[in-house]
Amino acid sequence: MRYRLLGRTGLRVSEICLGAMTFGSASTPEQATAIVRRFEEAGGNFIDTANRYGTGKSERIVGEAIASNRDRWVLATKYTLTSDAGDPNAGGSHRKSQHRAIDASLKRLQTDYIDVYWVHIWDPHTPVEEVVMSLDDLVRSGKVLYVGISDTPAWLVSRAVTMADERGLQRFSALQVPYSLVRRDVERELLPMARALDLAVTAWAPLGGGLLTGRFGSDRDRPADGRWADRTPSERDLLICDALNEVAAARGVSASRLAIAWLRAQQHRAVTIPIVGVRTEAQMTDAVSAVEFDLDASELERLDEASRIELGFPGDFDADSMVHGDALGLIDDHRTTMGS
Repeated sequence: MRYRLLGRTGLRVSEICLGAMTFGSASTPEQATAIVRRFEEAGGNFIDTANRYGTGKSERIVGEAIASNRDRWVLATKYTLTSDAGDPNAGGSHRKSQHRAIDASLKRLQTDYIDVYWVHIWDPHTPVEEVVMSLDDLVRSGKVLYVGISDTPAWLVSRAVTMADERGLQRFSALQVPYSLVRRDVERELLPMARALDLAVTAWAPLGGGLLTGRFGSDRDRPADGRWADRTPSERDLLICDALNEVAAARGVSASRLAIAWLRAQQHRAVTIPIVGVRTEAQMTDAVSAVEFDLDASELERLDEASRIELGFPGDFDADSMVHGDALGLIDDHRTTMGS
């Protein structure tokens, strides 16, 4: 396991993050603890939960599992989702909601500080100024060390980061988005923004909600259990699964391991950290083994060919030829070396 810097900070986080959304629901406390131990043995130190996962059970299990070695862990949790559907102030990103959420999370997690505190989803009713300033207050209080934002449009994230930079407030260090071979739409706006603003990208659902586990393909019967029991994958999804299964078989590794390895290979788009959510210790062992190999150029091309998306305007607007004409090839720009 290697470690990456979290955005424009010196915080070192493991190149794979353990997602704890299923703790207390799909995984029992005993199974969850075994998963945490296996992740720790592999060198993992980055664990992600939220105040509403399992209505608080996930935080309790995580807190108990890491209590004996708390300071080694980079502990991340979230707020914004409602804790009481009948109370208009029980959710949202405003100060009152945040104040209630942080103290409850600290108690459940058995700690006096959160390493990375996420805005779980954008709250359109709370001004961006209030979000940025209240998060800065939390950092100054010592309850939170760094802040991040999840599932929010690029223009809002960039506005918040710019505001924080201009006012000398705590800026977002990381972005959390869904990203996988079957979900590449974040490459249009969110990943270029993250690269430009130096935000680490933590990618949830790296296995496409179960599609990229090897159980799906145009030549395979659809599983009768799980979330896809009453849903039909698209033709595009199945073709992506076919390509993944083909490359995985040639490599002699599981499809899920290969899907995570593909995400690790996207560092030219942004600093990308897969969030791996598993139900068993065996799945954890398979997931962390994705760090043991890199995909070669032909494998990456095969997967890209099957899964690439149309960027749409302005991503596919050919401005270079109109701006530079024949002189384009004479310009060496060090800022474009990361590419897309």
